[in-house]
Amino acid sequence: MNKRKIFNDPVYGFISVPTDLIFDLIEHPYFQRLRRIKQLGMAEYVYPGALHTRFHHALGAMHLMGQALATLREKGQHIEQAEGEAAQIAILLHDVGHGPFSHVLEDSILSHVPHERISLQIMKELNQQMNGKLEMAIQMFEDSYPRRFFHQLISSQLDMDRMDYLNRDCFFTGVAEGAIGTERIIKMLDVCNDQLVVEIKGILSIENFLNARRLMYWQVYLHKTSTCAETMLVQAINRARELLRAGDTVWALPDFLTFLTQNVLLEDFENTPKYLQAFTQLDDYDVWACLKAWAKHPDPVLSTICGMLLERRLYKIQFSDTPFAPEKRTEIGELLRGAGVATDELPYFVVEGQSTNAAYLTSSERIFVKMKDGSVRDIAEASDLPTIKALSNIVRKYYICWAKDVTL
Repeated sequence: MNKRKIFNDPVYGFISVPTDLIFDLIEHPYFQRLRRIKQLGMAEYVYPGALHTRFHHALGAMHLMGQALATLREKGQHIEQAEGEAAQIAILLHDVGHGPFSHVLEDSILSHVPHERISLQIMKELNQQMNGKLEMAIQMFEDSYPRRFFHQLISSQLDMDRMDYLNRDCFFTGVAEGAIGTERIIKMLDVCNDQLVVEIKGILSIENFLNARRLMYWQVYLHKTSTCAETMLVQAINRARELLRAGDTVWALPDFLTFLTQNVLLEDFENTPKYLQAFTQLDDYDVWACLKAWAKHPDPVLSTICGMLLERRLYKIQFSDTPFAPEKRTEIGELLRGAGVATDELPYFVVEGQSTNAAYLTSSERIFVKMKDGSVRDIAEASDLPTIKALSNIVRKYYICWAKDVTL
């Protein structure tokens, strides 16, 4: 069988499958599940074109990894064929642990289990199924491989993951401000002392990359309408879970029901195979099917939230640079009580939270620039733009969202 297939990608054109092993991984049900998980959660409520999936993104990131490895080889970096394949496998599978609606339900389906840990568990399971062929990829993903720049290509502030999702999300949402010069940035990559660096010639492209990331967070990832829809989805899941644990009947497919009825912790997930098997069956369609069924549930809270979501009658939201005074929540609570919402039901209809945005974190895997004299400097020091230093400041916005025009 010919396994050197190509995908016609709307962002990059043709993407080649470089090895037979990578083809087998793409064909695996664990990876095919990503076709049924949207990349941007509820962003389609704002940008109707944002219907691309984690499957698209993973293939795109793998493609960019191939380009980055080719660039490094051209610049004299010795990269074994097995290392190149492992790096592409690691980035291909970096998001395989995402659950339904990607980040939206990350703390709802499982109890504070980051998707990276689930990805690692799935990679280990695939490694067993494929007779240890993923060992090097797992080491790169975990940052235990001796040549650390591979991990930086997979997970850092200038990794192939971010390169692809900014380009892809910009393309499908139509938010032109998110466009970045991916090809030029990759051509400017190099390695110094086992550290991923960018040649000084590419500094303007990096500055644009950081600015684009900041803009995409406010305009897409943290958009107020997306925030409202995501809040409502989380509250619907929370209400269904509360009803189930109180002994009520709430319909859900068996695998989804497992996580609604049980509080699955990280150690449970890592040590009990049934949870991994159940999780790898979940996708967005499980949740949408439940929302449609729950819209007719006799519980007025659950049916109201689900009905509003299905009809796009979203909560109202208000932002502030400082936390809201208690009086604000009290005022909204009085309005909702007048609409028939009981006091113990208010938390489902009035939700406070906060959004944070920092385009560049100096405390994380920093971006280093290779100067003309061969020295290496942090991007914040190498750039002559004061905005780069400003981008390292964490901007925090507080919000309160509540149901409007609701009657129970």
